[in-house]
Amino acid sequence: MRLFENLNIDFLSKRKLFYLISATIILLGIVSIVIKGLDLGIDFKGGSEVVVSFDKPVAIGDVRDATIRMGLGNVELKTFGATTENVLVRTELQDLDQVQFDKIKASIESLINKSIADTLYSVKEQTSSTVVYSFDTPENANLIADKLFLSGFQAGLVSKEQDNLEVIVRLGISDLIKEGLRTEFTGINFDIIKEDKVGPKIGEELKRDAIIAIVLALVVILVYVGFRFKFTFGLGAVFALFHDVLVTLGFVSFFNGLMPGLNLEITQSVIAAFLALVGFSVNDTVVIFDRIRENLKIHKTMDFLSLINFSINRTLSRTILTSGTVLIVIIGLLLFGGEVNKGFAFTLFIGVLTGTYSTIYIASAFVYDWTTKSKKKIQF
Repeated sequence: MRLFENLNIDFLSKRKLFYLISATIILLGIVSIVIKGLDLGIDFKGGSEVVVSFDKPVAIGDVRDATIRMGLGNVELKTFGATTENVLVRTELQDLDQVQFDKIKASIESLINKSIADTLYSVKEQTSSTVVYSFDTPENANLIADKLFLSGFQAGLVSKEQDNLEVIVRLGISDLIKEGLRTEFTGINFDIIKEDKVGPKIGEELKRDAIIAIVLALVVILVYVGFRFKFTFGLGAVFALFHDVLVTLGFVSFFNGLMPGLNLEITQSVIAAFLALVGFSVNDTVVIFDRIRENLKIHKTMDFLSLINFSINRTLSRTILTSGTVLIVIIGLLLFGGEVNKGFAFTLFIGVLTGTYSTIYIASAFVYDWTTKSKKKIQF
């Protein structure tokens, strides 16, 4: 299917204007990164993230005041999704201190005492994050396990054996938040719908590995394109890919939190989107480079500028069809994919647009300018 036939657009004549536009966008993106920074997700920052879903809209300021009184330390809050019923609570805490642990443990034991009067039980085992209770009968153990679970605690039977007497309860930051919100927001029901916990060592390793993955991808692409075509083409492809990554990163920083529900944290899925846009962009670039190489063999007397324009025009139909169909899917994912996929979809959306643009106005233009300045004729 061809949308355009016999086009003769002079793309490269405006290349210096688009160099300026790209440089301006990258500069503004760097300014945004310096001023606003990048909102690192729990994957890279380390700590705990808890999403609380209320049954009615709540004020972020009220939730923030409540978390301060809970002793969570440095806390970041934001709405999660497009509504104000869901609130994301991020804290650098990963484990409860002894005072917090004892407070939640006392709440659990109060619930046990209210559930079954005069119940005989004891604490069989206790760690920094769990408590194991032993009850007098299996029936009481089953009942208390169900009661605690329905009350929002991470509780369950130690064993599925019929004579099991033990119930294990895992205590974490989400339990501290639940206990604090119960006292602060009376008359409002809520549930913990998401909880993530990542240690700082794991976060640093993920951050390092993500940077290495992107850099290695660019190096491998340089080698691949350099061997398949010429070294100049490899430089042009990698130059365009650096351009795509910087532009997309700037957009992510600038638009993060700019609109309700658009929370663009740097998570593993966003890193996956960056790697995907690198692959998509280089695929489009290779198609045009392949046509340039083909036309260099056929039209040996055509000047290099006209030949590149001719090659881009002949592949424009394929470029628009490929990018257009991908964008349709990404837009659907962005609008209907939910909060979890929003960062991935937005990053890839900007990346596809930028990658399509850079294939023409950065990669191909770079090859022309480099070849012209070096005064070396490219031959295959």
